[in-house]
Amino acid sequence: MKAYLDLLEDVYQNGVGKDDRTGTGTRSVFGRQLRCNLEDGFPLLTTKKVFLRGIIHELLWFVRGDTNIKYLVDNGVGIWNEWPFKNYLKQEGLLGQIKPNSCEWEDKLDWFIMSIQKYPKFAEKWGELGPVYGKQWRDFSGVDQLDWVVNEIKTNPSSRRLIVSAWNPPEIEEMAKAGLPPCHTLFQFYVSPDNKLSCQLYQRSADLFLGVPFNIASYALLTMMVAQVCNLGLGDFVHAFGDVHIYNNHKDQVQEQLKRSPKALPSLKINPQVKSLFDFSFDDFELLDYQPDAAIRAPVAV
Repeated sequence: MKAYLDLLEDVYQNGVGKDDRTGTGTRSVFGRQLRCNLEDGFPLLTTKKVFLRGIIHELLWFVRGDTNIKYLVDNGVGIWNEWPFKNYLKQEGLLGQIKPNSCEWEDKLDWFIMSIQKYPKFAEKWGELGPVYGKQWRDFSGVDQLDWVVNEIKTNPSSRRLIVSAWNPPEIEEMAKAGLPPCHTLFQFYVSPDNKLSCQLYQRSADLFLGVPFNIASYALLTMMVAQVCNLGLGDFVHAFGDVHIYNNHKDQVQEQLKRSPKALPSLKINPQVKSLFDFSFDDFELLDYQPDAAIRAPVAV
């Protein structure tokens, strides 16, 4: 994953100061690209430990078309918690009364997540993110894009239209109320003449320190899953960026990350018995030979 560290160094050294929606501030550049050959190993960052369990559960959540955080919460995955929690505070008139990331904030967030777990009606109301990724992948104005693209790969692999889009303009405002409009907005598959599947992702907005390692691993995994059910080999994962940035409150963490050297990539074993993209479960994946450096914690900008 030297390419990721090179990009991190590029943005850290050459990024320009830029305001952002969260008020945190960033160093930002526009227009970059990474490429990973998936035959070389699973592209999971080794210079800090990455939460693969969260990546797998989030991807399965997308694939099943779910948009409520209860599935994630029930499986110990908190990566989406901050957005519906912030919406809850706003709707209840509490948002300006509790300082973000304070002890009071953390206690209230713990109560919120406990309520999502224990009370179905609370989860139904406050755990719903709106028509975010899962909705768009499986029901974009009535079109099941994932089902369509898998069938198209199988029946028309030379197509240049193997595209899934999460950016649905009429629904962006609704997504923004309790969730987040799609950052990874569109992906396209490509079947080479030697029957290898590649995927290119376009990401409009990229939190380089926290989010991008998740995104790389998630779309690499999705490509592997689609390749298996379509009986194809593995090609490249290509990651194209719009606004790629480092948040100002991640500078110390980035400096620590850049001191570390990448190690050999792990491999990811997938249950070969699964023949449908919609039949995968968490237990169908096994990570092998992953020896990362310690995790580096940083706050999420919401």
